[in-house]
Amino acid sequence: MIRQQKIRSTTLLRSFGLLLGVVFLSHCSAPVSVHTAKPIAPALAPDTSAGIEHHLTAIRKSQELMLRGDASAVPTYNYSVARLVEKLGTSGANPWRNSLTISDAAGITSLKGRAPAGIAPQNAQIFPADTLAFEGKYAEHQFKTEGIGAPIVLVTSFDGIGHKEMRAQIPLRNFTAVVSFEGNSAILELLDPYQVDTVSLAGKTRPLAADFGAAMMLGLSKARIDKLGLARLLHPSRYNDTANLNFTQPYDPKRIPVLMVHGLDSTPATFAPMYFQLLQDPQLRKRYQFWVFSYPSGYPYPYSASLLRRELDEVKQEFPGHKNMVIIGHSMGSLISRLMVTDAGDKLWIKAFGRSPAQTSFTGNSKELLLNSLVFEDRKEIDRAIFFSGPHRGSVLATNWVGSIATRLIKAPGLIADVRNVAISAATADVAGLAMQNAPNSIGTLSPTNPFVVEINKLPIAPRVPFHSIVGDRGKGDTPNSSDGVVAYWSSHLHGADSEKIVPSGHGSHEHPEGIAEARRILHLHLK
Repeated sequence: MIRQQKIRSTTLLRSFGLLLGVVFLSHCSAPVSVHTAKPIAPALAPDTSAGIEHHLTAIRKSQELMLRGDASAVPTYNYSVARLVEKLGTSGANPWRNSLTISDAAGITSLKGRAPAGIAPQNAQIFPADTLAFEGKYAEHQFKTEGIGAPIVLVTSFDGIGHKEMRAQIPLRNFTAVVSFEGNSAILELLDPYQVDTVSLAGKTRPLAADFGAAMMLGLSKARIDKLGLARLLHPSRYNDTANLNFTQPYDPKRIPVLMVHGLDSTPATFAPMYFQLLQDPQLRKRYQFWVFSYPSGYPYPYSASLLRRELDEVKQEFPGHKNMVIIGHSMGSLISRLMVTDAGDKLWIKAFGRSPAQTSFTGNSKELLLNSLVFEDRKEIDRAIFFSGPHRGSVLATNWVGSIATRLIKAPGLIADVRNVAISAATADVAGLAMQNAPNSIGTLSPTNPFVVEINKLPIAPRVPFHSIVGDRGKGDTPNSSDGVVAYWSSHLHGADSEKIVPSGHGSHEHPEGIAEARRILHLHLK
């Protein structure tokens, strides 16, 4: 008997060691890496070592050919504009600060820079997109449009990536550079492809070239936010300042926000495939803007939901009058999203403590945290919700040996541990209340028997909010007895959903082509 128990323990430890190894290895390789590429020069383009005046001459001559209807001149124009931008960067010349005096074969005497209001290229680094080559998991999902101009990435700071202080001034931006001529002056202009998709050049309105992925890919390769997933799961309190709502593109009051919320042991990078696929739809690109909520996933998800409410309040103050949004959650992000569209009032509090918040005696930080986590209304700025692989009724993985060990690995923040002790001492109606026997963390609040999970499923989603479920069945076609390998159908299925889509995926239904296509369908539906 003892020998059998020892063998079983050894097997479990080996299995868990393998599990940790897989998790560790999955976070070691970058989802995107970048290296310098050598652009292929068209036949008529000058050598990259040529001076600024030679690139201007090539741009002017290619425009003249385009004016005569020669479409083959477009690659030369685009390449030469990119090389002009590159040459300006390496030479230290800055037409954004002062006009440059230049003399080319046609007698051009100056080069001026022009950019949208609020953009200061003179204080930034500019990288032509054709000099950036990306490799890795997400690199294949880039999205470009063909046309006139040289796509570039304007970088004001690599340090600002992922910080909410940069919401109003995104540190990495996609632009398209074009050069036009006014009298004896050449104008180098940066156009925002999110705002304009055509340009008037050489006597004709033409499609604007754009690279919508370059800035995000460069940011992912430099910041490596993907490494935060496991770290923020195991030590959430160390990364409390990374709980931020950020924009993937410049804020636009005319566009509908789509807010994406990631799951356990994850980051917003997990939505890259969906983001780039949705951008490829011209109507969605024109009507929506994409936001992400990033947070330490080791926290109990009711607390993470309170952090999102805080961020939504801040965004409302910073950008008053923004359009109502669609929220998309994956896995535990679906649970956080569900709380955004649920009106709990003080029902959960009374269930836990037997009296209203005003009648509950304890005060201080513990009470404030519990109030923010247990007493809430649906967010009126959210008009629709999409849940991917949501464990709404919990996951059995949270209760088996894997979940038990994972729970012990997660370092519970001291404040939340204190809250647990206060909550247990104050609970009078039900000694279990909504508290747990151990200091709560994200794994514990994914258990099917967790009191919060049980009680929240007794509350309806706000009737005004249409919601949709997208669920994986691993291609087995065995719904309603299906599972995505992490979450069973009985947990992800929600009564009252406007639609439910079963896709042949594992737990990553938000990355599966059919799951992304369903999100696209729903977003089109929302526009109507």
